[in-house]
Amino acid sequence: MMNVNNEKCIGCGQCVKDCFLRDIEIVDGKAKINNVSCMKCGHCIAVCPKDAVWTEEYNMEEVKNYNKEDFLVDADNLLNFIKFRRTVRQFKDKEVEEEKLSKIIEAGRYTQTGSNMQDVSFIVVRDGIQELKELTLESLKKIGEELLANLTPQTTVFKRYAEMWIKMYEDFKANPKENDKLFFNAPAVIIVTANSDVNGALASSNMELMTNALDLGTLFSGFLVRASQGNEKMMNFLGVKEGKKIVTCMVIGYPDVKYFRTVPRKEADIIWK
Repeated sequence: MMNVNNEKCIGCGQCVKDCFLRDIEIVDGKAKINNVSCMKCGHCIAVCPKDAVWTEEYNMEEVKNYNKEDFLVDADNLLNFIKFRRTVRQFKDKEVEEEKLSKIIEAGRYTQTGSNMQDVSFIVVRDGIQELKELTLESLKKIGEELLANLTPQTTVFKRYAEMWIKMYEDFKANPKENDKLFFNAPAVIIVTANSDVNGALASSNMELMTNALDLGTLFSGFLVRASQGNEKMMNFLGVKEGKKIVTCMVIGYPDVKYFRTVPRKEADIIWK
């Protein structure tokens, strides 16, 4: 429930204007939140110039007042930061601190979600990473074998992946340390799950930015996501909650590679109207 401190409220109406669901009105010179259609987005908390709005549902100690020095990110620096990021497949034999993993998750937790669903959850795998590799590679091998056994003109495009997955499994079994082509011996994995693919993907994007800001590297493993689909054993091992799906898998560690420049990209495909 959203609340208004009437002693602080000056009835300026900023919360009324900014409430998308029109759940706030001015009554007797004070803001009144009806809490009928409210989705707890927090815009009223953020926009109030007198800090008069609060809720008991969330931790209000997390709320920070805006100041330019702490909040402003230079636009050109941000763009360069995005351009410079690379997918990392070479990792040092070094553990990632729990504080850094928690900060990455915070970037995901604070990412916007549709209708303020806040449906994104996170699964951190460190101690069980070897077992997760084995489960994933076993699943990929099975998927690959089934694809090769049932090739059609429509599925031929996946033939190279099927053959790759089988070889990845065989090589890994022969030498797990030297032939880890799934997680590349990274020390940590964060699985992002959500009810909504969009919400999970948006959170993952911000998490990647935080990963790079912490001098870490990451690889989004689409292979794990594919391996987990319909695989009850993997879902149970990870503890994926009912109703949620695995949206992304972030393989995280300290990079054992140094990049010196950005790379070119195709021209932007834009339609101006």
